[in-house]
Amino acid sequence: MISTLLVANRGEIACRIFRTCADLGIRTVAIHSDADEGALHTRVADTAVRLPGAAPAETYLRGDLIVKAALAAGADAVHPGYGFLSENADFARAVRDAGLVWIGPPPEAIEAMASKTRAKELMGLAPLDAEDVTAADLPVLVKAAAGGGGRGMRVVRDLAELPGALEDARAEAASAFGDGEVFVEPYLENGRHVEVQVLADTHGTVWTLGTRDCSLQRRHQKVIEEAPAPGLPPALTEQLYALAERATRAVSYEGAGTVEFLVADGRAHFLEMNTRLQVEHPVTEAVFGVDLVAEQIRVAEGHALPAEQPAPRGHAVEARLYAEDPARGWAPQTGTLHRFTVPDGVRLDTGCADGDTIGVHYDPMLAKVIAYAPTRTEAVRRLAGALERTALHGPVTNRDLLVRSLRHPEFTEARMDTGFYDRHLTALTEPAPDPYAPLAAALADAHGRSRFGGWRNVPSGPQVKRYEAAGEEHEAAYRHTRTGLAAEGVRVVHAGPHLVVLEVDGVQRKFEIARYGDRVHVNASALTALPRFPDPTAEHAPGSLLAPMPGTVVRLAEGLTEGAEVKAGQPLIWLEAMKMEHRITAPTDGTLTALPAAVGRQVEMGTLLAVVESK
Repeated sequence: MISTLLVANRGEIACRIFRTCADLGIRTVAIHSDADEGALHTRVADTAVRLPGAAPAETYLRGDLIVKAALAAGADAVHPGYGFLSENADFARAVRDAGLVWIGPPPEAIEAMASKTRAKELMGLAPLDAEDVTAADLPVLVKAAAGGGGRGMRVVRDLAELPGALEDARAEAASAFGDGEVFVEPYLENGRHVEVQVLADTHGTVWTLGTRDCSLQRRHQKVIEEAPAPGLPPALTEQLYALAERATRAVSYEGAGTVEFLVADGRAHFLEMNTRLQVEHPVTEAVFGVDLVAEQIRVAEGHALPAEQPAPRGHAVEARLYAEDPARGWAPQTGTLHRFTVPDGVRLDTGCADGDTIGVHYDPMLAKVIAYAPTRTEAVRRLAGALERTALHGPVTNRDLLVRSLRHPEFTEARMDTGFYDRHLTALTEPAPDPYAPLAAALADAHGRSRFGGWRNVPSGPQVKRYEAAGEEHEAAYRHTRTGLAAEGVRVVHAGPHLVVLEVDGVQRKFEIARYGDRVHVNASALTALPRFPDPTAEHAPGSLLAPMPGTVVRLAEGLTEGAEVKAGQPLIWLEAMKMEHRITAPTDGTLTALPAAVGRQVEMGTLLAVVESK
């Protein structure tokens, strides 16, 4: 019987596993890097062990250090979570060799399915040879053989782009997974990404716990997932179950796993088997009424699954909240998460809490929000409403994208596919701040100030405050009057530091205000208060390339030196942040006149990396 369990992971998945362990009466051990010393997963665990260093390669990817940590803390079992070492057969063996219980499939099963190329061969398929790709094969997908999460993946539609895509994918895969192997496969556009959750014990029982649809993806990273996958014909569903069970039995699998498919033209195309728990597992838990982590632990303890698996009921939808800014090229965001609360009635899986700092070292996902209801329509509506009412004060997130996606007709009518964001991303991310949010922020800021404090030489002139929202500047004008604050076009019913009530066309609207320095949150809108007079020292020379996020310079273009001639769009600098590589390209044809960037240099957002002088 397992008494103490170490989770070889961090963030929301560690917190989620600890929650089940607490229910089962199992003591918990967290591991943490120096950057994570005060992270939520270390605070909720019974004990924590430090892994010196900050980067994943120094800490969470060091299986030897993690095994030592488990033994030092008195753990008798290790759960890998997902990502990092969860699909590393050598780590699974090291755990077992140390006399610890491994909460996962046998190392041999991991090896058989860990490489997507070997998995395809096991299922009677074969990837393309990169050297043999022709124009007739396009489009193709360059894909990392190890890992997941959309990293190490590139879509190629022009043969001339293939060598660069291979190089970029290899570099990103090596950084994220410690394995730079990539392969090429046909890219099926406008299919649906459907997966089957499997659970197998050591006694020969295999459960196929329904389907999930994960078609809404940006850059091959899942954004919204749901269970069951809507609208699949019964015969196709049974085919998916049969293929998933076949893959599970082919490698004598044990524990929880996921078999992924692309469904197109009424057919199922095998993609891979993930030999671990998936990020989107909560939607399956909600529909089947099971705790997959608890079942993983029971299987590892040798217990048999019931011969009859549970029946599904209702529908569940999950959305992933990321700290990223759509207005700045989806750059990962860092900073203090001042407040994060979701309404009652939905499930929140997160690894952060009020006051935590979102750093640069790890994935920018803040949380998963999951809604369950008897029908799909109710579940989708509940999730969209909950996200809209979530208090999220801190770094910019993708919350607006999630709400708009959930309310888009293609999604509400279950007509989505993997090309959804190719078609709609621009429209879904167009800035649309509440037009009254800047005024509400200005009135809250003006509360309690003397009406003579903003004296102007034109007595009737209004006070004006400027704010930036989603990359656009907005002005708000108001006046101090004998009866209080006033503004054109509205009636100011109430103006306090934390609540403003405006009457617009006879309808009262409430605005909750929270301010942190120059950052102002007005309901779901986030604004930045701008100074009355711009700082002239903040200006940069034309052609300056600034770091779009905090990160580390990991690569420079070959032969790049000051004085080099560059072309518009040419990649010059590669910046790594939150386990992703971001290319900095030349804005125009010209000459590189300055190159402060150097490989290995850590930079903050706005740091000058290079200057390209236009011809």
